[in-house]
Amino acid sequence: MTVSQIRRILSPAALLRLSLPWAAVIAAAFLSHELAPSVAWLVLGLIVAVILVAAFGVVHEAEALARRLGDPYGTLVLTLSIVLIEVILISAVMLGPGEHATIARDSVTAVMMIILNLVVGTCLLVGGLRHGAMRPNRTGAGAYVALIAVLSATALVVPAALPGGAYPAAGAVAISVITIALYGFFLWRQTGPQAGDYREVGESAAASHAPLRETLRQHGAELAMRTALLIATMVPIVLLSHHLATLLDVAFDAIGAPAALSGVVIALIVFTPETITAVRAARAGEIQRVVNLCLGAFVSTVGLTIPSVLIIGLVTGQTVVLAESPIMLVLVATTVLTTAATFLGKRVTATHGAVHMALFALFGVLLFL
Repeated sequence: MTVSQIRRILSPAALLRLSLPWAAVIAAAFLSHELAPSVAWLVLGLIVAVILVAAFGVVHEAEALARRLGDPYGTLVLTLSIVLIEVILISAVMLGPGEHATIARDSVTAVMMIILNLVVGTCLLVGGLRHGAMRPNRTGAGAYVALIAVLSATALVVPAALPGGAYPAAGAVAISVITIALYGFFLWRQTGPQAGDYREVGESAAASHAPLRETLRQHGAELAMRTALLIATMVPIVLLSHHLATLLDVAFDAIGAPAALSGVVIALIVFTPETITAVRAARAGEIQRVVNLCLGAFVSTVGLTIPSVLIIGLVTGQTVVLAESPIMLVLVATTVLTTAATFLGKRVTATHGAVHMALFALFGVLLFL
């Protein structure tokens, strides 16, 4: 690598996104959690802001890797980076003080509503109004929809028929194995034999990007440096997540907020940077990239979150309640059906976007009923 390339990677903005979270980690080490509610809200806001800065830094490096690697590898790097932050934050809440038996359920439901309705709706409105009808790769979209249906049923619907709304120990192990195996098989097909199903319609592998092996040979040093910077920016999020979990409890208890709101806040924090990326793709008319980012984000979230929380529950002896309420199950089923209707047709339009936005608005209403 040349000096100019190193300077481009270690830009002043990148160094700020790296140093600010680490400074917050040092400051948080001296933080007392015995705070008055008003002070707790202030500190919570500061920690959320710092985590957002770090998350944007992670996404910036992931996007640079994505541009270099090409789809579907690049989008996968971006999605997995964001989802890993989600898993870290949920795990921190579960391992923190207090009872959080439903945090995984609340977070997964919130991710579904935010990603599959709010973000997808926004992207389709932006892209549809700018470009008219757009054509996704229906084979790839169909694979996503199939996984969304199965994983949603596994995570939220089936537990509703079980005593206490939770999988027993043996069931938790079996579900973790099944989920990881299905998700792993999907990743293998997505990045291997079926990679073409996740590219824009009419775009060939040769036209979209150089072969992965050639890219690694030519740009290995840059990729390694950006990966190291991505990890160094993500670590402070892990270290700050414990403080975030504790302060969420204090702040929300003080105002009597619904327990499910913690899951919504975590999902909003994590997916804000990726939302911006998805909207940019929609403005550029890259509808398959929108599909890969949005539908892929939800598939990755469930594929990684559910096994993680079930394993944490088994190790710590906590009950992991996954069953959703009947009214939320109706909304989950409607979201899955609407997503299928949207992306399995020949074209997607702004009208589809408006439907998804209406579903998210309904979720917001139900959250406070």
